[in-house]
Amino acid sequence: MTQPFSIRRLVEKALHSKCLTPDIEQGINSELARLGYLPVGDEEALELLMSEMDAGRIHLVPSV
Repeated sequence: MTQPFSIRRLVEKALHSKCLTPDIEQGINSELARLGYLPVGDEEALELLMSEMDAGRIHLVPSV
């Protein structure tokens, strides 16, 4: 059963908005801590997010 705040869904949110907000980053970290491991599909999603950030297409939004 897919969780409503799965890592993949949070990555999709960052890709759609073209920015990684502190809320999205915290959500990803919380899911990783909750699961205790990184599922294969989520691993691919995080790799895509990192690749997009490295290419400058996704921007890190600092906390206010």
